[in-house]
Amino acid sequence: MRLLGIDFGLKRVGLALTDEGGRMAFPRPALARTSNDALIAEIGRMAAEEKVEAVVLGLPIAMDGEETDLSRQVRNLARKITSKTGLTVHLMDERLTSAEAQARLREAGVSSKKMKGKLDSGAAVLILEAYLGRS
Repeated sequence: MRLLGIDFGLKRVGLALTDEGGRMAFPRPALARTSNDALIAEIGRMAAEEKVEAVVLGLPIAMDGEETDLSRQVRNLARKITSKTGLTVHLMDERLTSAEAQARLREAGVSSKKMKGKLDSGAAVLILEAYLGRS
């Protein structure tokens, strides 16, 4: 089963795809977020092109376990993705994924200047990996 991982942000949206067997996650270029409608259209296009069967969407939860305003926006986005594309959306706690993605990129020698463009998709990879590890 091929999955699309999404790290939702107000400015950029990180993306990652699994291989066709659904075993490994690979980063895809992040999208500049203009509107949820444009984002959902792009998700639908990518899902059709890449034969994606489901979406794993990072759910931002505060460190104390409470939901935030952004959590509610992501839950609403999940409902819209399902209603407009027919894709099942799985929500996955994304706490600390950006920090871990940044550490991995730094360890790989990616400069701070280049890191900004890779960080969101690196977080999407971690969201997918966490989901795959749970399944």
